[in-house]
Amino acid sequence: MDFSLTNDQERLLELARDFARREIAPHVADYDREERFPIEIIRAAAELGLMGGVVPTEYGGAGLDHKTYAMLVEEVSRVCHVVGVAMSLPSGLVGSSIQAFGTEEQKQRYLAPLARGEIFGGAGVTEARSGTDVSDMDTRCRVDGSDYVISGAKMWISFLDVAKWFLTFAHLGVDERTGRKRICAFIIDADLPGVSVHPLTNKFGFRPIKTGELVLDDVRVPKEALVGEEGRGFSVAMNAVENGRLGVAARATGLAQACVTVMSDYAKERIVFKRPLASFQMVQQMIADSTNVTEAARLLVLRLADLKDRGLRARAEASMAKQFASDAAMQAALAAFQIHGAYGVSEEYPVGRYLRDAKVFQIVEGNNQLHRSLIAESRTGIR
Repeated sequence: MDFSLTNDQERLLELARDFARREIAPHVADYDREERFPIEIIRAAAELGLMGGVVPTEYGGAGLDHKTYAMLVEEVSRVCHVVGVAMSLPSGLVGSSIQAFGTEEQKQRYLAPLARGEIFGGAGVTEARSGTDVSDMDTRCRVDGSDYVISGAKMWISFLDVAKWFLTFAHLGVDERTGRKRICAFIIDADLPGVSVHPLTNKFGFRPIKTGELVLDDVRVPKEALVGEEGRGFSVAMNAVENGRLGVAARATGLAQACVTVMSDYAKERIVFKRPLASFQMVQQMIADSTNVTEAARLLVLRLADLKDRGLRARAEASMAKQFASDAAMQAALAAFQIHGAYGVSEEYPVGRYLRDAKVFQIVEGNNQLHRSLIAESRTGIR
């Protein structure tokens, strides 16, 4: 891979870096404490063209390649990965499947305003019982005349407070030949009768994002709400998840880099026994190890992005990038907290927030035990 940056990439990353420093950094601790989604910051990012990602320009996007998109998300996530996740919605878990499987009308109505930052969407994939096993969902749909009627509940769904619609999934019975559930994908407007949301409060991490339960109580949608073919929704879900993992890995890498930066700065400034903390070998080891895993995570993210740019499937590589980057973020966050000592518990420093969010990164978009299993399966062929 070519790691050199073009002039356009350098300008875009500098724009994002300056925006994060001026518009995000002064406020991130406050809206994290308040559990408030910084919608005004997202709107400002959209005005600068930072929201469109890899979505083609004809659908409101920026038309970026995946490597530029990943670097952009990482850059912003060094200051706040919550803004990073908002930037990744059109290109990842929410928008990518509409781009790949949606009709022209769906792309214009839902994807284009999402890519322009005018509206937000959510992805209703996981459920309380099945969790990581996406295919074993209990949410059902049935055909009633020219409509589908959907009933069930999704859990751990994000953006419940701001999403205008949800890409969600239900099964239309079981295929007698295979015994597998016939999954369908739908776009469901948030204001339809029967749709209700129940956000959780005082979460451990990812606090500005309202996450919780999405309930679908006999929600009636027209057949035009179907994304892709009837009964083929599992492919839509896997497309969403695979593309979402690139954004998650880039955000986790940004968080890991933030930890490396703050621990290094603090270790240089903090004087212990009349010496800078950075002069002690055990501190140097924590900084060196955190730097190494962060750099390695960045390389895995760029490799995944390169595969996506070449139009290749990257199921195992997506798992590698997500698992390693989120573990790197956790390792770096623990080291940063340890180096800060007692000051780590103070809101004056960001390392407590970094540690909370790093732990959640190891769980979202498939927990890391699942990803290790997928990686091993890709090498052995054994499930």
